[in-house]
Amino acid sequence: MLKKLVLILGLILATSTHAQFYKQGNFVTDLEQGIIWLRCSLGQRWDPTKDQCQGEAMRLSHAEIDQAILQANEQLGGKWRLPSLAELEGIVCLECPAPKIDKNIFPNTASEPYWTSEANWIAPRSRWSVSFMTGLKYGRFFPQQQLAVRLVSDR
Repeated sequence: MLKKLVLILGLILATSTHAQFYKQGNFVTDLEQGIIWLRCSLGQRWDPTKDQCQGEAMRLSHAEIDQAILQANEQLGGKWRLPSLAELEGIVCLECPAPKIDKNIFPNTASEPYWTSEANWIAPRSRWSVSFMTGLKYGRFFPQQQLAVRLVSDR
């Protein structure tokens, strides 16, 4: 009986996670956080026939990200930006195997750190990232280092 209850609770958790997101091709609306995510990492392209992100995630420094955001704004419209630490942590799936993210919502995500927009308040020269290998946040990367990027836009 206890095993059945755990399985049922696990199913409820998985279902509620899916209810947070509304997929629309290359975009996904995060209803809980009130933002829109690009489903693919920068450097990847959306393949609607396979419902999949194709290619490899680019690794960019913060200076390079500024140029990438300008291009995203031109090509996709809207105002794209790096996610905050809380926003990026909000799409981590700790129950998932690496990458620690719902692969149905965010396909082909790299199992590595992704940049956030926030400086580390303890070590201000460093920036926060979230690793989709571990699901944990790290505040040890310098802005000139190159990490993977996923962009977000306010609704």
